[in-house]
Amino acid sequence: MLLRLLLLPILCAVSVIGTFGAPAPDVAHQRMAVVEPRGLFTIPDTWTRQGVVLARQQANAGVCGDPCIVWDEDIHGWRMVLFYAPPGHAQAVCTNLTDLGPGQWKFEGPLPVTNPEVVGGFHKPFIVMDPDQPDHAAKIDGRYCLLVVTTKGGHKQIQRAWSEKLAGPWTFEPDAIIPVGAENDFDAKHTDAVTGYYFSGRKEFLYFYMGYPKQAQPRKISPFGSAQAVATQKLGEKVATKLGVILEPCQQAGHWAAGWVGGLQLLRGTQHRWVAVVNASPTAPDPGNRAAWNEEPPPSLGGFAWCDEAWPVSGWHFAPEPVEWVKDIPQAALDAGEGFNLWRQFIHILPDGRAALFYNSGYYGREQLYLKVGGKP
Repeated sequence: MLLRLLLLPILCAVSVIGTFGAPAPDVAHQRMAVVEPRGLFTIPDTWTRQGVVLARQQANAGVCGDPCIVWDEDIHGWRMVLFYAPPGHAQAVCTNLTDLGPGQWKFEGPLPVTNPEVVGGFHKPFIVMDPDQPDHAAKIDGRYCLLVVTTKGGHKQIQRAWSEKLAGPWTFEPDAIIPVGAENDFDAKHTDAVTGYYFSGRKEFLYFYMGYPKQAQPRKISPFGSAQAVATQKLGEKVATKLGVILEPCQQAGHWAAGWVGGLQLLRGTQHRWVAVVNASPTAPDPGNRAAWNEEPPPSLGGFAWCDEAWPVSGWHFAPEPVEWVKDIPQAALDAGEGFNLWRQFIHILPDGRAALFYNSGYYGREQLYLKVGGKP
């Protein structure tokens, strides 16, 4: 159904501005299928639920979600970093090269850090990726790069860490690379939900992040809604350069992204040069509402956006429909703990080209990680 919808006229558009060591003989043929580029992403027509991949800590509390999955040559398998609260972060590993579903992940606990005093608590970790190789971390001068969300003076900001190993330990830079903006800016309150990609030919990082405003923004629908923005950073620079909003709340009433826009994962596409899976909501924040979720009112949904620019810092368009509306979640999935929200989405490309869609679902603060697998492209 979704592919047919993508052929409809665009209903909403916003634009602003590895090489590995020699493998062991018994796994060589498997690893070659994984580490070589596996083609471009095609948005599936159908999805099949697989169930809970990782559960939250307690039956009635905790967050387990917002995953980022990369190939780790040291374990000949997949490494996931994720939002896991408390304390806010964790990692897990999977050595099954083709099945990343329920029962395949070994939880390893919090991410190790060499200098916690410069970062304090953090959450929503994301390993900087190679945009030309799905599910592979970028290696930059022999090191990997980790992005996280920290808090300073009640405001979320984005910091960066480095390690020679994907398992860590991670050493943080002392200052934020994407701090909050000025009082009237779209990101004056928080910078959040960051993802990052390193373009080696440009020697440049490209960051996507969620900006929350303090003051109403100049738009008719959802003036207080968060927006998706982009920033860049050259090697050697201490702070990223903000380029502005690329996806604001859609100015079409009732659209799945008309309320607020969250995290974005970048993929090279087939029908479009770039495709992103995006977290968003049709519900606009109400600054007078003091509920715990007033910045991100329900329902949170996952859906797609696309861009045909060579350098994807402008020209982004939302798909007309989300992957799934909360009201359409089947009863069996509700019984398994899904519902209320479909939080941040992450796509992993399987060796046969199918898309594995990871997402956390549940009421605020009671979320766990689920999986859907798309049909063959």
